[in-house]
Order: sequence, then structure tokens, then C-alpha cells
Amino acid sequence: MKIEDSKPLNIKDWNPEDRPREKLLLKGTSALSDAELIAILIGSGTANLSAVEVSKKILQQGNNNLNQLAKLSVKDLMKTKGIGEAKAITIVAALELGRRRKEVDQEEKPKIGVSKDAYDQLKGDLIDLPHEEFWVLLLNRANRVLKKKKISEGGVSGTVADPKIIYKMALEELASGVVVAHNHPSGNLTPSQSDIDLTKRLKEAGRFLEIQLLDHLIIAGTKYYSFADEGII
Repeated sequence: MKIEDSKPLNIKDWNPEDRPREKLLLKGTSALSDAELIAILIGSGTANLSAVEVSKKILQQGNNNLNQLAKLSVKDLMKTKGIGEAKAITIVAALELGRRRKEVDQEEKPKIGVSKDAYDQLKGDLIDLPHEEFWVLLLNRANRVLKKKKISEGGVSGTVADPKIIYKMALEELASGVVVAHNHPSGNLTPSQSDIDLTKRLKEAGRFLEIQLLDHLIIAGTKYYSFADEGII
């Protein structure tokens, strides 16, 4: 009696739900094993091993630990049969992206709880300028900084801040709140009438767009004036 060769099925012959790429589309990335995710990266296996089986051998090189696998070089990965330079480079690049993403996730965005927090975020941009500039902090619902942007710059006695530009930026970043600030090179912390009028316009525009104006700071050297602290907002 002839015994048939027990060669592995080609991935194309698998049930669609078990093929790594199709499985990702049907069930999402969390449904895939580490080996299946690596199989998507390498694309193909060998004549006798599927891409998933080759990926399992790759994982064994790192003791089935992704952190250890990320320490392997391109040459190390090429020791696995079926892994050439191009596939090894793809794996190394993917693991490096994962490492960088982890670093970014750990960098918590600064939170603005009081006026001093906003001042600390902006003082480096404004305290030593010989001319006026207008800046904005765009915040999420948790009052964490999404982005810091310069709106305009002017002369020694004034700059123009257009509410339309400020809230256009806020909408683009899906911000829930804004803190605006400008500097007084003269060192005078007293808000001008135009500062007060602008603050009122910004507050009204924000109310209409459901984006809260949380504060307006006037920065003069190492000191600042907060419209929120003074109860004007």
C-alpha cells in the first residue's frame, strides 16, 4: 500500500478564516498569533513549509519572545531556512516600528490644569521676544495638549489674531478646548482693550463651535496675566 506524502497544505488551500491576511480582514489584528503576523510580513514559506510554519521557526530564534526577537540582526534571521535578506529586513523594520510606537505611547501629553501649566508650555516661545507673537494650545477632552501652534507675529506694540484661523486649527485637530497666549515685550501685564475684546470674541466663537476657550495668557518675561484667573473668561 502506497503511503501518500504528507506535505503541508499551501496557505491558498486553507480555509479563508485561517489564512493570515484574510483572517486579519475578517477578525482584526488581535485575532492573529505572532507567527501569523510575521507570516504576513514574509509573504511566503518554502517548498515544504508554509509561511506560518517558517514564522514559528523565526520566533523560536527569539525563544518565542518578541522583545528577544527584536534584538536579532538581519544575519541572525537569515539563518532560518526560507528567510532571505529582503524578508529579514522586513521583519527587523516592523519590530523597530513597534519599538518606536511603544516609546511614543509612553510619552504622555502634558496636561493643562491651571494657568501655570499653560505658561510653562508657552514661556520658552514668548518670554524673550522683542516683538509680539500670538500662540495657541489645542487640547483634548482631558485637557492634554494635542498641539502648540503660532498664529501670528507683529511689531513691538501688537499682533493680529484671527478667531477663524484659531478655530480652524482646533477643528482640524478635533480639539475640545484652546488656550491662547501672546506676549507684551514692554513688560506690562495689563491687558489692553483690544486684548479684552479679542478674548470675548474668541469665547463666543468657541461657544458656538463647542470648543471651550479655557484661558488667555499675556506673558511678559517671567510673569504672566491669566484672564481665567482674573475671572474674565
